[in-house]
Amino acid sequence: MRLATAANEAYTASLAVSELLGCKQCGGSRGQDEELGIRIPRPLGHGPSRFIPEKEILQVGSEDAQMHTLFADSFAALGRLDNITLVMVFHPQYLESFLKTQHYLLQMDGPLPLHYRHYIGIMAAARHQCSYLVNLHVNDFLHVGGDPKWLNGLENAPQKLQNLGELNKVLAHRPWLITKEHIEGLLKAEEHSWSLAELVHAVVLLTHYHSLASFTFGCGISPEIHCDGGHTFRPPSVSNYCICDITNGNHSVDEMQVNSAGNVSVSDSFFEVEALMEKMKQLQECRDEEEASQEEMASRFEIEKRESMFVFSSDDEEVTPARDVSRHFEDTSYGYKDFSRHGMHVPTFRVQDYCWEDHGYSLVNRLYPDVGQLIDEKFHIAYNLTYNTMAMHKDVDTSMLRRAIWNYIHCMFGIRYDDYDYGEINQLLDRSFKVYIKTVVCTPEKVTKRMYDSFWRQFKHSEKGPYEPPAATFFEYTALGEGSTGSSGDLPGSLPEPRFVREDSRRPQETSL
Repeated sequence: MRLATAANEAYTASLAVSELLGCKQCGGSRGQDEELGIRIPRPLGHGPSRFIPEKEILQVGSEDAQMHTLFADSFAALGRLDNITLVMVFHPQYLESFLKTQHYLLQMDGPLPLHYRHYIGIMAAARHQCSYLVNLHVNDFLHVGGDPKWLNGLENAPQKLQNLGELNKVLAHRPWLITKEHIEGLLKAEEHSWSLAELVHAVVLLTHYHSLASFTFGCGISPEIHCDGGHTFRPPSVSNYCICDITNGNHSVDEMQVNSAGNVSVSDSFFEVEALMEKMKQLQECRDEEEASQEEMASRFEIEKRESMFVFSSDDEEVTPARDVSRHFEDTSYGYKDFSRHGMHVPTFRVQDYCWEDHGYSLVNRLYPDVGQLIDEKFHIAYNLTYNTMAMHKDVDTSMLRRAIWNYIHCMFGIRYDDYDYGEINQLLDRSFKVYIKTVVCTPEKVTKRMYDSFWRQFKHSEKGPYEPPAATFFEYTALGEGSTGSSGDLPGSLPEPRFVREDSRRPQETSL
């Protein structure tokens, strides 16, 4: 109720500003030739996304009742209607779950104080060089009373947060290397130790923003108008410019969109869709006729895992993080490395041995009540999200294709589903799509518009635009699992009650930080 009231007040205020500035679109009545002598920021980008044409993204004011409610809730909770929301609204059901989860993590009762939550968000986003998210949470951190000195660099933050840097680094880039020692080091750091409840909250925040960085880069989210790189200034006149232009990112008529399809003919891309539909049909027929043995499916998984190492973009170059981002984390040279290179072998992680449903959910929900339920709901929506369309085709069962994408992402991290035939992945996902997926998940800061435009060229943008990588289902509980005592690089094992959990940490605690 309070959210709705706040949203209505904000909407009323925006109408008042519109009337002040005078706009035919908004209904303002001030004369066109009147000037206020103020500098009006103008967006540099073409709408909320650099990849998706502005005209194909829902404009504020043209939404239906459900989307209007989502926009109002987002504005009331965040104090803004950001570009992530404007792009994610392609999928209203997922956006609703996302906003609810994020609101709970950042603003509701929990083990960590508010300024710690936003600072952890900054640390996580910075690991993937996501200046968009860093800038948003720098503002939020200061708004909730955070110490500005912390923003000068991680070394200026409390030792307790500095100690989290190693876990942040490994979770972001090489999660298969996490061992119980990473967790023990945080739980037993004497005066700088974390309670298990605090650590659960921190891990969920870290993985949330690692994944959100992938979404941000994968959809080409443009900087917000008030952030660096998001605006320029018009002359001090509002004669032909309106507050609603700022909201929607509209530009003058001469700023035309570039055709993202490049030189690819419609017939070629149409053929790609038809070929993919035919492959799905053939694979279904093969499933009905015969089922591969467990040994054969295990072999196909190992083949796919090895092949995923050699999937990389031809224009793959190192991206040097900007100082305003890199100061929020240590060891800037540390990044994603294929886990089976250089002779290093990591045992396959079988989902059937340790999974979110049987272990992670209960552990998170016990130590951070209600969050397990919110995360679980978000996972299920992401996994089952479909409108039964493929480009121009309707009433299509897309489950086979969606599962191939989901399992391919997990495969890149050594995670195997015993009941899945990994031979289907190469049949359904072409190289250009694999390059995009791997870049979004592993090195999102390297995603380019060329990668986005190179696959599924006849599909709608709502079908292409990724939600957060499902690899988060692995990240959000492996960090709290039972670490192996074997060699470096062993994956966590499968005890639902980790041995290293201190007796006084088994219940959620409010700790002064």
